[in-house]
Amino acid sequence: MTVNTACSTDTTMDLTLWQYQFRIIMLGDSTVGKSSLLKRYTEDLFLESINQTVGVDFYVHFLEVEPGVRVKLQFWDTAGQERFRSVTRSYYRNSVGGLLVFDMTNQASFDHIKEWHAEVCERVQPQKVLFVLVGQKSDRGDQRERVVSLEEAEKLAGQLGMPYVEASAKTGQNVREAFELLTRRIYQGLLSGEVELQEGWDGVKCAAPRALQLQRASLAQPNTAPKKCCP
Repeated sequence: MTVNTACSTDTTMDLTLWQYQFRIIMLGDSTVGKSSLLKRYTEDLFLESINQTVGVDFYVHFLEVEPGVRVKLQFWDTAGQERFRSVTRSYYRNSVGGLLVFDMTNQASFDHIKEWHAEVCERVQPQKVLFVLVGQKSDRGDQRERVVSLEEAEKLAGQLGMPYVEASAKTGQNVREAFELLTRRIYQGLLSGEVELQEGWDGVKCAAPRALQLQRASLAQPNTAPKKCCP
C-alpha cells in the first residue's frame, strides 16, 4: 500500500486540523489512468510509466471547500484487474464518494462503467455513494484515437445521475476540477442531509457534529428578512 500526503492550497496549513474527512474510491478498469490522476492531483506529477496498482493504494489530500472549512480526503486507489476484485470490494462500504474513470480511447473501459457503478451501489446499502464520471486521456481526444464521444459519455452520466468531466493526467487538464467537483458535491450533500453521519461508517467523519447540525438548521430556515419593493 502506498501512502501519499499533500496539501491543496496552503503549505503552512496545520494538517491535524480538519472539520470533515471524506473517503473516496477510484473505480474503473486497469490502465485507464486512475493512479495517474491521483498522482497529478496530490503531487502535480505525471509519470509516463507507472506500476499497475496491486490491491489498493492510499493517498491523503487536504482541501478548503469554503473559508474556514477544511476537508481531509482519503483516496483509495483500487486495482482494476478482476483477480484483485475481492480485495477492492471490501473498501466500497466505507466510501462516500467515487470517481468512475474510463479511457476515452478504450471502448471496453467505457462499457464497463455501468458494472462498476452497479457493483458499488449493491454493496454500500444503506449508505449512499456520490459519483463523478471521468473520461481520462483528453489530451488524445482531438486525435483519431478517441472512440467514446462526448455525447455518449454525457448521456451515460445523465442516466447514472452524476456529472461528467473530461480530464488528462498527462497535461493536468480538469484534474483538479474533477476531484474538487466530487468533494464539493459530497459536502453539499452533507449539508442538505443527502449524506448522513452514521456510527460505525467511515465514509464521512465530522470533527464537530453539533456544528453540522446547527449549520443544517440554519440552511433549513426560510429567509424572513423583509423584501425590498424596489431599488
